[in-house]
Amino acid sequence: MAKRREPLAPVTLEGELVRLEPLSLEHHAALCEVGLDPELWRWSSVRADSPEAMRAYIEDALEEWREGRALPFATIERRSGRVVGSTRFGNVELGHGRVEIGWTWVARAYQRTGINVEAKLLMLRHAFETLGCARVEFKAHALNERSRRAILALGAKEEGTLRSHMVVADGSRRDTVYYSILDSEWPEVRRHLEARLARHAGGGA
Repeated sequence: MAKRREPLAPVTLEGELVRLEPLSLEHHAALCEVGLDPELWRWSSVRADSPEAMRAYIEDALEEWREGRALPFATIERRSGRVVGSTRFGNVELGHGRVEIGWTWVARAYQRTGINVEAKLLMLRHAFETLGCARVEFKAHALNERSRRAILALGAKEEGTLRSHMVVADGSRRDTVYYSILDSEWPEVRRHLEARLARHAGGGA
């Protein structure tokens, strides 16, 4: 019998723009206020575009946490205190020194504000400097050019494509492109992301 994996310790990650706090059903109403936009779920394997579907989305994430496979967060804009999205560590394999960062969505009004960049910086720092990971993975629908550009902009390296890899919410099959950042690359990636955030604070891109 396989040994039961212990859940990752809940943690709050906080920066200048964003606070990532452990996801719970208490976030349901706030997530519904910003997250029922069908466009947010266009490329996803799930579609949380109704209150019922959003509740199921949260419950599934919490079940994965209890099974030791994920650590989900609510994404909160610090200035307003408003919940603006969600993200998580998933496919947790600490015995192999790896996690995936994904399941990320941010309400359209809060995109391109620096919130997602800082969230990724906080999560990468936790993965490499607290969890001791050797590798952090990302993946994207092969047709989702915006997501693919955003992952590359973090400093991740494209590794390859898994063909006909997953079923998306509309029932079609998707090719999935995988990316990674290694612990040896983390110091340079961290400097790069910190510089991006400094430019954002100064009014740059």
